[in-house]
Amino acid sequence: MKDYAAASTSTETVPVATSGDVVSMRQTVRTLAQRCGLSLVHQTKLVTAASELGRNMLVYGGGGVVRAAPVVDAGRSGVFVEFRDKGPGIADLELALTDGWTSGNGMGLGLSGAKRLVDEFDIESGPSGTTVRIVKWGR
Repeated sequence: MKDYAAASTSTETVPVATSGDVVSMRQTVRTLAQRCGLSLVHQTKLVTAASELGRNMLVYGGGGVVRAAPVVDAGRSGVFVEFRDKGPGIADLELALTDGWTSGNGMGLGLSGAKRLVDEFDIESGPSGTTVRIVKWGR
């Protein structure tokens, strides 16, 4: 996936180290979605995905950094959000992306549910951390 934030002049960066930071990040994403003209339904889907991914980043990756930016591509506008942590990584990505799989602490809806809520989803994970990039396009 393209790193839309790198090309944007208005990227918002939110460090996430506490549950309160997840709430702040969620509000940042919602405000950006509103500014980009996403419908209420698309805003809700994006914010729900961001909340799940931000919580996962905090719980499993020990926190990290979220970057969010407005994006325009091929005449469409939307919101790009990147979640980057320096945790231990995800041992089995394919399994972690399976509907219903859980690490034992949740309902198993996090990664697969977030993926279903957005239009573009990319994940990279290794022993030095995990990066998830999502895009929700306006319709």
